[in-house]
Amino acid sequence: MKRIALLVAVGALAVAGCAPVQSGPSGGAADEKSGQLRVWLFDEVNRGPKQAVVDQAVKQFQSEHAGVTVDVQYIQISTRAERFKGAFGDPKSAPDVAEFGNTDLAGYVAAGGFAEVGADLDKWPDAKDLSPSILDTAKVGGKVYAVPWYVGVRALYYRTDVFSELGLTPPKTLAELAPLARRIRAAKPDLFGISVGGKYTYGMLPFLWASGGDLASQQDGKFTSAVDSTNGRAGIGRYTELLAEDICPPQQCAQNGGDASVQAFVSGKAAMTIGGDFNRGAMKAGAVSGKYAVVPLPGMTEGSVAPAFAGGNLLGVTKSTAHRTLAVQFLQLLGGKSFQRKMFDAMGNLPTFTDVQRAVAEGDEFERPFVRTLDAGPRFVPATPAWAKIDAQAVLPTMLQQIATKAQDLTAATATAAQHMNEAFGS
Repeated sequence: MKRIALLVAVGALAVAGCAPVQSGPSGGAADEKSGQLRVWLFDEVNRGPKQAVVDQAVKQFQSEHAGVTVDVQYIQISTRAERFKGAFGDPKSAPDVAEFGNTDLAGYVAAGGFAEVGADLDKWPDAKDLSPSILDTAKVGGKVYAVPWYVGVRALYYRTDVFSELGLTPPKTLAELAPLARRIRAAKPDLFGISVGGKYTYGMLPFLWASGGDLASQQDGKFTSAVDSTNGRAGIGRYTELLAEDICPPQQCAQNGGDASVQAFVSGKAAMTIGGDFNRGAMKAGAVSGKYAVVPLPGMTEGSVAPAFAGGNLLGVTKSTAHRTLAVQFLQLLGGKSFQRKMFDAMGNLPTFTDVQRAVAEGDEFERPFVRTLDAGPRFVPATPAWAKIDAQAVLPTMLQQIATKAQDLTAATATAAQHMNEAFGS
């Protein structure tokens, strides 16, 4: 999820999932057209810009719906699991509309927490311009349960001053990245060639996907790990090649997640890193301000883009709502094109509509590599409640660290990770 990953980074988020919640009531049949609409949104370190936009939406909605008030509560991301678990078990305490991370969706759907909204989107004019790959992050079992509110993807940041001094240009293929980073560190031993981390799952995933690998395959509704496939191992190997003494030494980098990896670049200790559009503020305030640029992380062939993880947050309607029509209407207002653009202007959150993304890119050079990455087609984690368990057990970070520190070789580490993933998928 972006704002989780963002607050962690990003990270985003990242981006971390929460443990599956227990099933609750399926909800009532009432559809009241007046009264109070309850909305839960995630709180922010600096809530002001977000709240200002939300307040505009609330004011507009209330002016268009006589007899309706909108009560917005800002909840802490760190306590979201407990809050949603309680809400799903007690409809009287539940919101009608809620913001949540896309990696949490499968668990919430399994708990009976959110209603399908696919039919509502079919009748919503804005929906035709939703990015298909981003809309996929709002689906479980092919059904749509939310509107993607904003998205966060990663690209390649690099130091323009270092590259100019050494006469270098950004890599055109993924295969060029490691040799380039190695050359930089040889010339400037005080810098990491590229800052990556053994806990930076979202930094690794583009390497996995660009190499033709995947996290899992699905057949007859059952997921099976694919990290130990030939292509999976090739991609993971390309990433862990960067966790080396002559690029990003394991003793300094193996314990790093997305936060620390990006921070090393921000503080001037690395020539490159894989960071998100949501890291812009940190870059502008850091030691690299005015000395960096961004390009899409290249794929396997020149001109291609490595698929990025599509982090982000969704807006959904709870299954227990007694105001379904109003809830959908508010969802479409706050999650629609106009207010997504307002959110970008206020907070830098990338919109999920392709036409709004293009407008953003035309007016902001910094955003262009990220929009191009979105155009190339981001990817997502398996849409199953088991993913929360895999994430909580740190299966993939452990795998990466084992390889980086040479505690296990690539074959053994990926086999172990696949075993743990399959145990979670089968539980």
